[in-house]
Amino acid sequence: MKQVIASILKEALKKEKIKLSEEEIINIIEIPPSYEMGDFAFPCFSFSKQLKMLPTEIAFNLRKNIGNVPKGFEDIQLKGPYINFFLDRKDLTKILINEILKQKDNFGKNNSGKGKKILVEFSSPNIAKPFGIGHLRSTIIGNSISKISEFNGYKTINVNYLGDWGTQFGKLIFAFKKWGDEKKFKKNPVQHLYELYVKANKKIYEDKARSEFLRLENGDKENFALWKKFKEISIIEFEKIYSQLGIKFDVYLGESKYEEKMKDVIKLLKDKKLLEESENALVVNLEKYNLGVALIQKSDGATLYATRDLASAISRFEEYKFDKMFYEVGQEQILHLKQVFKILELLGYEWAKECVHIYHGLYLDSDGKKFATRKGKTIFMEDILKETISLASKEIKKREPKISEKRLKQRASKVANAAIIYGDLKNNRTNNIPFDIKRFVSFEGDTGPYLLYSYARANSILNKIKTKPKKLIIDNLEEKEISLIKKLSDFQKVVEDSYKTLNPSLIANYSYQLSQIFNEFYHACPVIGSREKESFRIVLVECFKQVLKNALNLLGIETLEKM
Repeated sequence: MKQVIASILKEALKKEKIKLSEEEIINIIEIPPSYEMGDFAFPCFSFSKQLKMLPTEIAFNLRKNIGNVPKGFEDIQLKGPYINFFLDRKDLTKILINEILKQKDNFGKNNSGKGKKILVEFSSPNIAKPFGIGHLRSTIIGNSISKISEFNGYKTINVNYLGDWGTQFGKLIFAFKKWGDEKKFKKNPVQHLYELYVKANKKIYEDKARSEFLRLENGDKENFALWKKFKEISIIEFEKIYSQLGIKFDVYLGESKYEEKMKDVIKLLKDKKLLEESENALVVNLEKYNLGVALIQKSDGATLYATRDLASAISRFEEYKFDKMFYEVGQEQILHLKQVFKILELLGYEWAKECVHIYHGLYLDSDGKKFATRKGKTIFMEDILKETISLASKEIKKREPKISEKRLKQRASKVANAAIIYGDLKNNRTNNIPFDIKRFVSFEGDTGPYLLYSYARANSILNKIKTKPKKLIIDNLEEKEISLIKKLSDFQKVVEDSYKTLNPSLIANYSYQLSQIFNEFYHACPVIGSREKESFRIVLVECFKQVLKNALNLLGIETLEKM
C-alpha cells in the first residue's frame, strides 16, 4: 500500500511545486506508533525550508490537494504536521487473502528482472582440502541472493568457481608421490590430501613442489592424472555438504579452465596500452582511480589471480551473455575485484559496470577472533554439521522422547540447516558475526528453529480442523488480526528491497517479525472454536504459513510440518 500512498502524494506535492519520485516519498512515509493514528503517516517537516511555511500548513495544503478519500482507504486525516492514512482494512484483507491463497508459492514474486540473466558466483572452495568454515558465508549468502534474484524475475546461473590451480598443487602432487597412502586415500580422500598438504608445506620442499607444478603446467600425464583425480574426489566430497544444506550449482568452473586464455588477456592489455613494466613484472597502473597497481604477471612470467579473473570474466560473458554478474566473495577481496572491474572497463567491456562484488564479513569465535583459526586449527564444515545435528537431536528429543530414529534424523537435519543458515542471514552480510552453534540451535528467540516451530504450530492448528471453513466473513477486525494482515502485506515490498540492496537479512528479519506477530495473534485470538471468527482465522493461519514458507525458501531454509 505504500506504493499507492506514494502515488497519491506525488500528485499532491506537484501542486505545491515539489517534485519527488515515488521511491523518495516511500522513504519518508512512516508507520505510526498506534492504530488510532492510522496505518501510515506522512510527515511534512522537510518541506518547510523550501516552501517557507509551517509543517502544519503544508500538511493542510497537501490534504486539500488529495481531495476525496480514494478507494482502498477508510479515511485520510491531519494530525498536526502529519497526514495519516487509514486503510480500508476489510477491503485490503480480502484482496490480500485471495492473492496469497491463489498464488501460493508464487506470492511475493515480481517480474522486474524478466528476460534478464544473472551469473552468481559463490562458495568457491579449494580442491583437495576439506570444506572449511571460511567458505560457509559465501555459500549461504550467495545461495540466498540467487533465490531472491530469481524471485524478482531474473534467470540465475549458480557458478562454483573452484580453486583448482596454482603452486599448492605442486606441493600436493609431491607429497602424494612421497607419502601417499592408498588405504587412507580410499577411506577419507580429502582428509588424507589435506594431511599431506600440511606435511609438504615446508620451506625445504618448495623447490620440489615448484618442479612438480611446472610438470603439471607442461602437461605431464602422471601429474595431470593425479590433479584430475584430486579434483573429482573433492567435488564429490563438496557435494555431500551442499546436499546437506540443500544447495545446487548449475556449473562448476575452475581457475584451470582459464590457464590457456591468460596469454590472450596479456596481449589484449598490451594492445590497449594498459600494461607497464615494474621491476621486470607487468602491471596495470590504476593509481589515478585510487585503486593502486594491479600485478598481472610476475617477473618469472607467472600469472596471478587478477589475470585469471580477467580471463574468467571475459570468457563467461562470451559463453553466457549475462546482464549482471555477482561475485559473493569475502571483504578481503574488495580492492582486488575493484581493480578487475576497472581493468575490464578500460578494456572497453560495457558489461563490466554490471559486475558486482557482494562481500561479507568474517565469522568470529566467542573470543572475538577469526573463527577459522581457532587454536591454530581449521574448522571443517563436516564437523560443524555433525555437532549442530547432534544439538538439534537433543532439543527435539526433549519435546518428543518417543520419536523414531528415522524421523529424528530427518527432522534434526532440517533444524540444523535452519539454525546455521538463519544464524548467518539474520545479520547484515557486511558485518563480522559471532558463530555460536548452541545459540543458533535454540528453539526460542531470534533463531532458525524458532521460525520452523512457528510454521509447525500453524500447521498443527490446521491439522486439528475437522470441517471445511464456512464462507469467509471479514468483520470487526481485532488489533492482533490487523497486525498480522499488515505484516503479510509487507512481504512483496521486502522481496523487492532485499534484491535492490542485495541483503538477505531483510527477509530473515521479516520472517522473525512475522513469526512473532503470528504467535501473538495465536495467543490473543483463539482459532478453533471461535464461532463466527473461526473461518476467517483459519484462512489467516493458512496465509501466514504460506508467506513464511515463501520467505524461508528465499533464505534456503526448508520448512517442517512438525517439530
